Amino acid sequence: MGLNHFDKNGNAVMVDVSDKPVTHRTATATGSIQVSPEIMAAVKSGNVKKGDVLGVARVAGIMGVKRTSDLIPMCHPLPIQKCSVDFETDEDAGVIRVFCTVKTEGKTGVEMEALTGVQVALLTIYDMCKAIDKHMVMSDIHLEEKTGGKSGDFRFEEK
Repeated sequence: MGLNHFDKNGNAVMVDVSDKPVTHRTATATGSIQVSPEIMAAVKSGNVKKGDVLGVARVAGIMGVKRTSDLIPMCHPLPIQKCSVDFETDEDAGVIRVFCTVKTEGKTGVEMEALTGVQVALLTIYDMCKAIDKHMVMSDIHLEEKTGGKSGDFRFEEK
């Protein structure tokens, strides 16, 4: 499969989707941030000086989804019809996991939007908690699943 973000001369181009049909498209991405016991306790109790960490990270993730085409040069601006950002905390492992699901009806998918939403939510958690401890590690950021479009459905499976 060739790269379609380049023309015959090797110049970067936005893919032409004008002839593609409009279809229902969804994408869910996930990622995690490893935090210290002090951060986990502060997040869970709501005692972070900057405010409600997960509430602010949720809004930031949604904002990131809406601004993806401003951040990723070859992304098409899309009408986002639904976006959710959710969290799971594992206190024993010291992990906060982010899930971002995006839906639209369009000519191109929303994978980049879901991935951007996850990363912006994770960065917001880092920003809000760095005064407590800067030893946080973001990892495992990937597309969980997507539906719709020419390439069909996808579900992440460990290799």
